[in-house]
Amino acid sequence: MRSVGVSLVILAAICWGVSGGIADTLMNKGWDPIVISLYRGAVGFVCFFVWFLLSMKQNWSSSSKLYIWSLLAGAGVAGNFTFYFLTIQASSVAVASTLMYTAPVFVLVISFLLRIERSTWFKWGCILGVLMGIILLTGAYNTDSISVGILGVASGLAAGLSYALFIFGFKNASSIGKPQTTLTTAFFSFCLILLLFADMGEVARVMTSNDIGWFLLLGILGAGISFILYVIGIQWTAPTTASMVAMVEPVTASLFGFLLIGDHLTIIQLFGMVLILFTVVVLSLRKPPQPSEEKIAVNQY
Repeated sequence: MRSVGVSLVILAAICWGVSGGIADTLMNKGWDPIVISLYRGAVGFVCFFVWFLLSMKQNWSSSSKLYIWSLLAGAGVAGNFTFYFLTIQASSVAVASTLMYTAPVFVLVISFLLRIERSTWFKWGCILGVLMGIILLTGAYNTDSISVGILGVASGLAAGLSYALFIFGFKNASSIGKPQTTLTTAFFSFCLILLLFADMGEVARVMTSNDIGWFLLLGILGAGISFILYVIGIQWTAPTTASMVAMVEPVTASLFGFLLIGDHLTIIQLFGMVLILFTVVVLSLRKPPQPSEEKIAVNQY
């Protein structure tokens, strides 16, 4: 079941990457990033709520822990989107992407401190490989063309920490209740949070614009389908593995830009893609440690 879980998380990340390309198209048309994020979550919430209502008696839960973890997951998604956009404004897309994808480091450290997972050289090596690939893919290594202040660094790291929060939120909520309940609750809190920051005038204009189809597609693909795949897949996937496997998202976004928008990819960027995909494949194919191996790992730490 572990391979099934990893495969579903990869499919979710691919959907996120494609939705990133759609969001970039909408931003180029002048739409506010917060409004775009709000519609992405709101359309997803409608999908999840309908799914929840279809079997409400089976999906309803009285567990307070389920709702607490789901609310935290929704706050994590909202924080991730918001801080990511703030980082882009304060620096650049390259810096924002690189800082946001420090999430696996946060996830591994928290998992180690809470004794959810064991810290191993293999996991740290995978994290290093993914981060190096992200840096090469986004061009963050070119310090001459990048200017980032304290605000940009702080918001970028906050985006990564928010990413880690929604991973733990969804992981714990999914182990308690049904995906329908988890997603409906999470995205209800997501919408409430982003409504506080969105321009309501622009939110209303979307409904009568020619781009409404793009907004609906973004919500269905970037939230509705992708998070269903993710929440089901993470039930059989460790938090650290899920955070690293999801790093195929920037690869998908870059390929989307290359194939459909006309962006150009350099040899270094292609090498970064290969490095990310190679690390994810190695991580996905690696068998879980046997009990004897786990005892050795415990003795080492």
